[in-house]
Amino acid sequence: MPKVADFILQRLSQWGVQRVYGYPGDGINGFLGAYDRAEGNPEFIQARHEEMAAFMACAHAKFTGEVGCCTATSGPGAVHLLNGLYDAKLDHQPVVAVVGQQKRLCLGTHYQQEIHLDRLFADVSEYCEMVVHPGQARHVVDRAFKTALTTRGIATIIVPEDVQEEEAVPSPPKAHGSVFSSVGWSEPRVLPNEDELRRAAAVLNEGSKVAILVGQGAVKAQTEVIEAAELLGAGVAKALLGREALPDDIPFVTGPIGLLGSKASDNMIQGCDTLFMIGTSFPYAEWLPDEGQARGVEIDIDGRMIGIRYPMEAHLVGDSKETLRALIPHLRRKEDRGWREKIEKDVREWNDVCERRAAQHFGDTINPQAVASELSPLLPDGAIVTADSGSGTNWWARHLKLRDGMRASLSGTLATMGPGVPYAIAARFAYPDRPVIAFVGDGAFQMNGMNEMITVKRYMDRLSGSQPFIFCIFNNQDLNQVTWEQRAMAGDPKYPGSQYIPDVPYAKYAELLGLKGIYCDSPKKVTSAWKEALASDVPVVLEFKTDQEIAPIPPHIMLEQGKKAAKAAVHDPEKAGIAAHGVRQKLTEYAEHLPGRGNGH
Repeated sequence: MPKVADFILQRLSQWGVQRVYGYPGDGINGFLGAYDRAEGNPEFIQARHEEMAAFMACAHAKFTGEVGCCTATSGPGAVHLLNGLYDAKLDHQPVVAVVGQQKRLCLGTHYQQEIHLDRLFADVSEYCEMVVHPGQARHVVDRAFKTALTTRGIATIIVPEDVQEEEAVPSPPKAHGSVFSSVGWSEPRVLPNEDELRRAAAVLNEGSKVAILVGQGAVKAQTEVIEAAELLGAGVAKALLGREALPDDIPFVTGPIGLLGSKASDNMIQGCDTLFMIGTSFPYAEWLPDEGQARGVEIDIDGRMIGIRYPMEAHLVGDSKETLRALIPHLRRKEDRGWREKIEKDVREWNDVCERRAAQHFGDTINPQAVASELSPLLPDGAIVTADSGSGTNWWARHLKLRDGMRASLSGTLATMGPGVPYAIAARFAYPDRPVIAFVGDGAFQMNGMNEMITVKRYMDRLSGSQPFIFCIFNNQDLNQVTWEQRAMAGDPKYPGSQYIPDVPYAKYAELLGLKGIYCDSPKKVTSAWKEALASDVPVVLEFKTDQEIAPIPPHIMLEQGKKAAKAAVHDPEKAGIAAHGVRQKLTEYAEHLPGRGNGH
């Protein structure tokens, strides 16, 4: 007879789950036997660590729109899931976690690996329930999926070991207390009321300098965002989670915003008289208009989040695509295109600055900006690019230009280290015929990415193929983003005791595992290294030896941060390089007025 564990896996399959990412442990022994009997429907994918499994589930949700699923044993395995689940929670991704628990008989006795899992998962979960009777399994699984999809959040199912092994009850007896649930959910059509639409249109029509800021909530509304921007003569900046919302080759797309942003985005925001936020909860007030400078309109499907980043006059609670479709007929085309022309000029100038900065190499060390810049024209159609958290994220955001049909994501709100590699692995499982490239700093790669190369080895036959699968490693032996934050935010020099990390031969490590390793330490060979990696039919670790002294210069330098950075530089162990590099990088903004423009020296 089927066991509860068999029934739960069958129910996951009925909900469309093809892969469950996890790591084994005796707390889920019942499920492990059930996976064997399920014969790949769903399939258990063995990560190297439960945190990585949760990142993979999050990435699956981000790139497919489906519910991601992960699993872990009781106690320590369950604890390990949390960081990855928080990544999904904060970026509003539907993920279901199936977690083991000790037998019911011993609960409450301080037994080995006994943890109050309902308390542990209470904050991260929108729904958390323990199955204590076989008849519960059906409706607990169903409600977990319905909740994850409806709230775009986490649902956690806890199953004690003895319950996993009990005989399944597919349909409970028709008695008081029984419920009879079904598989199925449909996405609602969420629209604001007509009065609010008209109010929003009035604000947007009256503005002469409209700035649009989009996030991941606008990803499915590309056509509508473009149409609205054309009517309003607006430019469009993109929060990092909204990178794929619009291609970067549209002339009025100003690129990223904020500390990692572009000068074109910053100029637009600082000069606008109307701010139109679509599907984003971009949190940094210092990069938004001053209060009172601009009128505001916002679209967000979550009414709890609307109007809490900037004061808005019109609060459009609804789906971005549907709301824009309803709004656009009320918008009037702005005949004066002066604002748009200025935005497009700023975009061209910023792109030129980025090219000049990337072309500057100091000595024989590779400028990390060039790693992204030289990949851009080589990116294969349909590429999926992931990023980890670190200074490499700056170059991924600024210098890597996405074309239509490309996908991109990272840990946005949690901004945790570690997801770049597992995101890429999950993307490759979901789309085996698409190119996948991960941008990862050496700190994040040492933290957990190297271990996941073993996962790539484990599934080499599945993850290889005609389309490239590349892990690009920035080797600068420095926890570089935090180093720069120490300087600019705390006013302290770099502290080698915390910031230095050892030089590891990442490409050679890849070769030891049977992957392809490519090492590049010459500025003249960056493009050829990318071409070699892109031509490989096996997964590649592409290691670039990069310059740690290239500062992620913000679009404008806050006075207080400038003072702190100057103070830190006086005693910084890298002060000579920082000064020389920083001056030359900053001068690229004025290069058209200087002799020798564009020579890269």
